[in-house]
Amino acid sequence: MNKQEDRIYKVIFANREEVYEIFARYVYPSDMYGFVEVEEYIFGERSQLLVDPSEERLKLEFAQVKRSYIPMQAIIRIDEVEKEGVAKVSTGGANLAAFPGGKNQPGNS
Repeated sequence: MNKQEDRIYKVIFANREEVYEIFARYVYPSDMYGFVEVEEYIFGERSQLLVDPSEERLKLEFAQVKRSYIPMQAIIRIDEVEKEGVAKVSTGGANLAAFPGGKNQPGNS
């Protein structure tokens, strides 16, 4: 494996009224203005005795997803980490403020 394939990113973003924390191999700016692309989601092994319902929900939600386009203003944080953790969903997205848009964003004059 090359160095790029060894990288793991933890991406935390707001989705509706919830906060998603997922792990992926590739995260980069999209060609579509204002979006971040996330590819190759990583979820824990099924050999664990305890099953986290939040992680299972995310596995199902992203099971058939090849690539996600997440709006930049929804991104809370992106970290490069040593190893993947448990993907989870938590409530509290309503307490997050949207990042102010720039002059060049669509809809702004």
